[in-house]
Amino acid sequence: MARQLDYPAMKRIFTRLQQAEPEPKGELDHTNAFTLVVAVALSAQATDVGVNKATRKLFQLADTPAKMLALGEEGLIEHIKTIGLYRNKARNVIKLSQLLIDKFDGEVPSSRAALQSLPGVGRKTANVVLNMWFHQPAQAVDTHIFRLGNRSGIAPGKDESAVERAIEDNVPAEFQQHAHHWLILHGRYICVARKPKCGICPIVDDCLYEEKTE
Repeated sequence: MARQLDYPAMKRIFTRLQQAEPEPKGELDHTNAFTLVVAVALSAQATDVGVNKATRKLFQLADTPAKMLALGEEGLIEHIKTIGLYRNKARNVIKLSQLLIDKFDGEVPSSRAALQSLPGVGRKTANVVLNMWFHQPAQAVDTHIFRLGNRSGIAPGKDESAVERAIEDNVPAEFQQHAHHWLILHGRYICVARKPKCGICPIVDDCLYEEKTE
């Protein structure tokens, strides 16, 4: 685990990431808060590309909790059976759809606690929804961010919660809204797991990773 980078280095890093991608976007397709919750819940242990392929027709048919319930668990499975753990995920999506109607008037709630009360919605999923839909500076830490945070010194931590706190505590405020998207995209396409692409990395000068590649 690298040490935590200091404030000047953090500001340089996020300035460069912002210059490269001023308005980073999540890569999961969605049309409203409900379809975003469903898409993120389906993305666990699956790729965004795979989820988008499965939900393209699904969200045309079921873009509200009521429509999802009308489709039913078996109908949902037909759309998402190419995604890992699809049976358990289908069960959770139907349950969360019912809970949204029963407890939240069919609307996706805007607090982390309320979101996490939904079946299949953990802290990471809740943070994605809070950030992408409700524009809160919530930090959703996935495997890419965990690896990048520890490798570079941007947000070192022994677990996802520690990395999340390191981002919140050390990323300058003006970059907090988009921080997790910049880090996900950087980890997904440049600071990859097996052989990071240090030769084209815009933040290589401040990165603390010792085994840099060409």
